[in-house]
Amino acid sequence: MLIGVISDTHGLLRPEALRILRGADHIIHAGDIGTPEVIYGLRALAPVTAVRGNVDRGAWVEDFPQRRLLTLDGVALLVLHDRHELLAEPADSEVRVIVTGHSHRALVEEREGVLYLNPGSAGPRRFRLPVTVALLTVNEGKLGVEIVDLGPLR
Repeated sequence: MLIGVISDTHGLLRPEALRILRGADHIIHAGDIGTPEVIYGLRALAPVTAVRGNVDRGAWVEDFPQRRLLTLDGVALLVLHDRHELLAEPADSEVRVIVTGHSHRALVEEREGVLYLNPGSAGPRRFRLPVTVALLTVNEGKLGVEIVDLGPLR
């Protein structure tokens, strides 16, 4: 299973991000969506699971909780915007992947059997950080991650 992971779009759904996410079986948006049109664009590619971030405001955000627990291809994932909102490390739970955003910095880190994944920011460039998305593969319970730099964008 191929899962596209995107975050911090802040209302900007780049064609480069859509090109990378095309072909995904599922897409996760880890918050700071910016506008509902971002989700509409992603849903044209695949089913979407999204959470709201700290900049998401308005009536439309009521459809997006602050955190979501889902299972894809037998793997439990927890999605929330800000990693610092974790109340405790999930070492004793069945969660195998924690997806976050917020920092605009891509991160792939495994601790105590849990994969922490931040795809970075796919929206407007901030702090000269790269503009990135992630591709998460699940194959018979094994996980693989690729951070994809969308290139020299503004």
